[in-house]
Amino acid sequence: MVALPFLGRLSFLLLIATTTTTAFAIGIHHGSIIRKPSSGVSNFREAPKFRNGDVCGTNASERIHIAMTLDVNYLRGTMAAVLSVLMHSTCPENTEFHFLWGKYEPEVLVSINSTFPYLNFRLYHFDSDRVRGKISRSIRQALDQPLNYARIYLADMLPPDVKRVLYLDSDLVVVDDIVKLWEVDLEGKVLAAPEYCHANFTKYFTDLFWSDKELSSTFNGRKPCYFNTGVMVVDVDKWRQGGYTPKVEEWMALQKQKRIYTLGSLPPFLLVLAGNIKAVHHRWNQHGLGGDNLEGKCRSLHPGPISLLHWSGKGKPWLRLDSRKPCAVDHLWAPYDLYGSPDHSLEE
Repeated sequence: MVALPFLGRLSFLLLIATTTTTAFAIGIHHGSIIRKPSSGVSNFREAPKFRNGDVCGTNASERIHIAMTLDVNYLRGTMAAVLSVLMHSTCPENTEFHFLWGKYEPEVLVSINSTFPYLNFRLYHFDSDRVRGKISRSIRQALDQPLNYARIYLADMLPPDVKRVLYLDSDLVVVDDIVKLWEVDLEGKVLAAPEYCHANFTKYFTDLFWSDKELSSTFNGRKPCYFNTGVMVVDVDKWRQGGYTPKVEEWMALQKQKRIYTLGSLPPFLLVLAGNIKAVHHRWNQHGLGGDNLEGKCRSLHPGPISLLHWSGKGKPWLRLDSRKPCAVDHLWAPYDLYGSPDHSLEE
């Protein structure tokens, strides 16, 4: 699939929103999408089975491994993310999902099986006791959930045959062929992600951290830049060999003694890896669409090409759409929403 330029891609997404011949069509009225809120996890409709490529191999070496967490509160986002990956993949049948769950909720599994009856996936139980004593209170309660820390333990949970994994958050959609990100050359690094070196890196840590010369010296010899842990390509073997899980845990333990950061699971990743990852194009994480972590105010898209839209921050598109107070960017998520009937009511 050829990547579309910025404006072309937006036109393409809006075209999807007006299509009524697909199983995930939605209604539009004067440029606004109105959704009626509903409850339960059994109201997802079945997604179409995509066959996008003429020649797709079945070798294990060609398989793309994607890890995501599975939580009933974010299930609507997960379903949309999975659909977006399959829709835009040249060979969706080569994709295998690895779902990490903390609390067994049978209705979630039923929903996945009924919505994607053809999906290749495996389930892994994440024991929340591994982190419960290590989590410090952050600026937003959602960031303190044990499952938010499961990405640290991917290498411990995935089977030996998975050598590389692409970790994705549940509040995003992919609008390009995921294989392009999957095949990135890690150049010997353990992790690849978009870097944002223009961001004020100091704000991710407290004054206590920066005033302590011993602590802040951890970045000596590095040029640390912010990266978002919601989209990462990870060399699983190298992560294991380098002992990165205990390295991250050491900073989490120190955080319990001294408040050196305030933002959940991200800062310990930065402490261990910032300035030592493979940077990929920003198009692979148009992040921050959910606004900041306190108010979740609307934000505009950054200029440039887009391959992945990410609603990191407090505001989630399905909640804002249901509240009838969506942001403009939320309409780009709506075409991938499989929740409820495809015939949505329209209101002025």
